[in-house]
Amino acid sequence: MRSKLVAGNWKMHGRREMVAGLLSALTSRLPQGVDVAVCVPSPYLDQAADVLAGSGLLLGAQDVSECDDGAYTGEVSAGMLRELGCHYVIVGHSERRLRHGESSQRVAEKAAAALRSGLVPIVCVGETLAERQADRTEAVVAEQLAPVLALGAAQVERLVIAYEPVWAIGTGVSATVEEAAQVHAAIRAALAGVSPAAADGVRVLYGGSVKPETAAALFAQKDIDGGLVGGAALDAEAFLAICNAAVAV
Repeated sequence: MRSKLVAGNWKMHGRREMVAGLLSALTSRLPQGVDVAVCVPSPYLDQAADVLAGSGLLLGAQDVSECDDGAYTGEVSAGMLRELGCHYVIVGHSERRLRHGESSQRVAEKAAAALRSGLVPIVCVGETLAERQADRTEAVVAEQLAPVLALGAAQVERLVIAYEPVWAIGTGVSATVEEAAQVHAAIRAALAGVSPAAADGVRVLYGGSVKPETAAALFAQKDIDGGLVGGAALDAEAFLAICNAAVAV
């Protein structure tokens, strides 16, 4: 049985005092029975690693280079993130795809680089509002997943997938339980095409305005294995409530 995972994506938020305070609040009340991670801005990874040491709260980064080393100014390698104590790294978030022109092929290369260094990539996929209105949701998600699934069973079985409808990110509007469940089922079917182990073992998260009041119903769906949480991850009470919702189901 797949364990639930709740990962907070802090995006470009934080200052040293805020990092210390929020992480301390989370570690002091971390629930049992659910895996919990926080993906913090790169400048604060070292500080976060110190605070989280021995706590059970896992550390993640928000992006990684597809290259292992070299003359790539401004890039951060998977090896660097691993050395800083990261366990997870987000790749292919819609904000990276849109603002930085990242293709699905490059996302797959980033996932492969993360896996080479022992990180677990959280691969994000999701459609825009226009694509949903054109009834292209499952086709778009399949297109985004294709290069990642092409990495092969041994690689795919080690990653996490997050379905984040672009129209729900940061808007306060979440997909309905039925909408989310349908896409997660399609992702699970795509994983089955890679291997039975991928279909059974890969955790598929829902992201897109996950809130305490919506989390329980979403997490109760058989193909939804937790959440990638944005805004609510910056509020200790809200984030812990979401984590507790995962424990409850």
